[in-house]
Amino acid sequence: FRPHLWTALAACVLLPATSATHAADDSALTRPVFTANEIQKIISHGPWPSPAPVDVTNRVSGKHAAVEFGTRLFFDQRLSGNGALSCATCHVPERNWTDNLRRSSGSTGEMDRNTPTLMNLSAGRWYGWDGAADSLWSQSLRPILDARELGASPRHVAHRVRSDSDMACRYRHAFGQPPSPTNDDAVLVDIGKALAAFQETLTSGRTPFDHFRDAVARGTPPSSWSYSDAAQRGLKLFLGKGGCANCHSGPNFSSGEFFNTGLSRFAPQGKADSGRLAGVAKVLESRFNLLSNYNDDASGAQAARTRQLATEKVRPGEFKVPSLRNLMLTTPYGRDGNVDTLADVVRHYSSVDPFRLHAKDGLPAQPLNLSAREQTDLVVFLESLTTFSNPWRPEDGGRCD
Repeated sequence: FRPHLWTALAACVLLPATSATHAADDSALTRPVFTANEIQKIISHGPWPSPAPVDVTNRVSGKHAAVEFGTRLFFDQRLSGNGALSCATCHVPERNWTDNLRRSSGSTGEMDRNTPTLMNLSAGRWYGWDGAADSLWSQSLRPILDARELGASPRHVAHRVRSDSDMACRYRHAFGQPPSPTNDDAVLVDIGKALAAFQETLTSGRTPFDHFRDAVARGTPPSSWSYSDAAQRGLKLFLGKGGCANCHSGPNFSSGEFFNTGLSRFAPQGKADSGRLAGVAKVLESRFNLLSNYNDDASGAQAARTRQLATEKVRPGEFKVPSLRNLMLTTPYGRDGNVDTLADVVRHYSSVDPFRLHAKDGLPAQPLNLSAREQTDLVVFLESLTTFSNPWRPEDGGRCD
C-alpha cells in the first residue's frame, strides 16, 4: 500500500474536470504562511510520542510482568465462552489493531459498531464509541462479558486462570499473589487490568507531520520536499477554515469528548443509536466503574469525572471524537463504518446539512463549503498523520516459573 497512490486517487475523486475551475484553484497553490496563533496550535499537537502517565486506578499499570501477562491474555481464545475468539479477533495487530470491517463480528454475528483501534489509548478519559467505560481496564472487561462478543462469564474467566498453571503463575508475578480461589469478580477485574497494562504500550510511530511540527517548534520549518506544500495548505485549513482542530486537538488529535457530527447513518436493528446518552447510563450502572472498590486510586480523585456524569449535558447521537493518527490504516470510518475513504469524510464535512451537525451549545453549525482543491489539500494533510511502520513486536517471555 503506497501513500502517494492514495493521494493520487483522492485527487482524482475530488478535483473537477473543468479547466476554469482548475485555473481558479491553482492560483492558490502556494506554500501557506502560518500566523503566530496557528504556529502555537501546530506545536500543541505534539510532542509525539507523548509521555504516558501511569494509570493510578490500575495498580499494575506500567509493570512489565503485567504487560507480558496482558499480552498473552489478549491473544488467548480460551477466555471466550466458545473457545474460538480472543481480543485479537477484532483488534488485529497487522491492521493497526482494528479489523477494517464496517462493523465488528462477535460470537453471534455482526455487531452494531465499527471496531475502534487500540492505538494510543493511554491517558484517555472515556473508552468506546459511547464512552461506556471510565477506565481502560473496565473497558477491557466489556467485550469479555458481552454475550454477542466473547460471551464469557466471571466464573469462566476465573476458572481458566486458576486451572492453568502457566496463567496462574503469570497472574502471581503480575499481582504479587495467586488468583483468589473464591472471588470470581476480583480475578476478572485483574485480568482486565493486565489487558489494560498491555494496551497502554500500543503507541503509533512518528509521522511526517511530527517531523514538521518539531521543526516549527525549533523555529526552523523544513523545506517543501520534507513536508509538501499541499500538506501545509491542508494543515492551515485543519487549523482554521475547516475547524477540525476544535475537536481533533492535542498530540493524539482528539479532545476525547463527544459530538453529533452526522457522519454515521447506520441504525442497528432498525433503531437509532443514542450513543453517549446510553453510554453515560452504562458507566453509572457498571459494578466495575471507578466508583467501585476495584479502583486502586485510594484518593478517589480519578473518580471525580464519574461522579459528575449525572449532571453532564448529553444529547442523543453523540459519539467520541476518534484520534486521527494512523487514519489511513483504520478504514472504513465512522462509528458504523459506512464511510469508505478520507475523501468521503472530508466531502461530508464540507457539505454537511447544518441541521445535522450541532455543537455542544445546541446551535446548528455551518457547512464548510471547501473547494475541490481545498478538499484535496486537507486529505493530503490527513494522510501525513499516518506512519506505515508498526513499532509493536511480540515478545516471547518463555514459560513462567
